[in-house]
Amino acid sequence: MSADVILARRQLYMLPSRHGWLLAGMIAVLGMAAINYANGLVYALVFLLVSLGMVTMLHTHRNIHRLRVTVAAPPPVFAGETAQFPLCLVNDTGRARLGIVVEQAKRERARLDLPAGETRTATVTAPAIRRGWVVMPPFRLSTCFPLGILYSWSRTLTLAARVLVYPAPTATGSPATGAAHEGAGATLTHVRGGEDFVGLREYRPSDSPRHVHWKALARGRGWLTKEFGHEGAAVRWFDFDTLAPHDTETRLSMLCRDVLDADREGTPYGLRLPGIALQPSTGESHRDRCLEALALYAG
Repeated sequence: MSADVILARRQLYMLPSRHGWLLAGMIAVLGMAAINYANGLVYALVFLLVSLGMVTMLHTHRNIHRLRVTVAAPPPVFAGETAQFPLCLVNDTGRARLGIVVEQAKRERARLDLPAGETRTATVTAPAIRRGWVVMPPFRLSTCFPLGILYSWSRTLTLAARVLVYPAPTATGSPATGAAHEGAGATLTHVRGGEDFVGLREYRPSDSPRHVHWKALARGRGWLTKEFGHEGAAVRWFDFDTLAPHDTETRLSMLCRDVLDADREGTPYGLRLPGIALQPSTGESHRDRCLEALALYAG
């Protein structure tokens, strides 16, 4: 299983379509008529139709042969939504590929025309029933180009892609969240990035030399770094253990709502799960880390 597949000859199959079988039957009838009546014009028509079928076989096979299939990074979703896998069809050749069909569970998902040297995107979907990982479902490609008398399809393809499914957020957050707006569930803390001197901590190699406490070093107190920040930021902590007696999935859904609401308001927040503690912060990356921790919680 990989994230990139190039369709080789051993991965492709071909059979006559319904119209192709009708054409084959007509050719058989015309052939018998030509033999019985020794009619040269009917012979010529039979040979012409057979030649047309052979040329069509070549073009139908070439339309899908050496097509490169890959998948882009799928976006996370919430439980109960539909996971969407962006499927990319790459035409690296100098000829156009027309009428490429993406099939999933024997149903047509998309029909694409690929100009020479270009890429087109389709979507393969899967239901996101519960939190965690959802893997990309199998699919296949097919084509009836150019005349529709032959049907060529690939073997079933399974690419190495998966979607992270977050818990479905509840309509309202945890009971402690409402009190946090008024300060009952919030704490005043020092937030980094301000201009006020907060205190000293141990020196780290990545610290700026401007923040090193040189006087302490001269007095033999060792390497210390000055820390600056500001006070007064209401920081919320969302704690799994405080939501008893709700079951695990309900607690995770309530915490998911808390994280989304705090992120929308721009309030610093932290998350505590059994064995996991994400320190208070803000921003998309912090939100995504919290949601990922909720999605993959195995307790």
